[in-house]
Amino acid sequence: MSWDQFWIVLVGCVLAMWACRVVPLFLLKGKALPENLERALGFIPPAAFAALVANDLLNPGMFDAGIWPAAIPLVAAVASALVAAKTQSLLWTAVAGVGVYAALAFFAV
Repeated sequence: MSWDQFWIVLVGCVLAMWACRVVPLFLLKGKALPENLERALGFIPPAAFAALVANDLLNPGMFDAGIWPAAIPLVAAVASALVAAKTQSLLWTAVAGVGVYAALAFFAV
């Protein structure tokens, strides 16, 4: 790729990002959104987080090395979910998930 092509791509990416992120803020500033749209927009962060978590927990070749190595992240996720439901604390949820994962990974070796 030549430098001319690089700069064209870079400027195009910057303009596209600006158009998608900044322009809507200016257009919607001070305006009330319909209730249904606000409710729908509220689902975006949990859906994005769920997609990231699912991508880390489930992959096509996860059972190639056996059932137990593939089950370690799933067991840690279940433990994290239980701690989250019980404590409602992000700190203890993260500590429990990392602790369970580390312990299972240590003993699985």
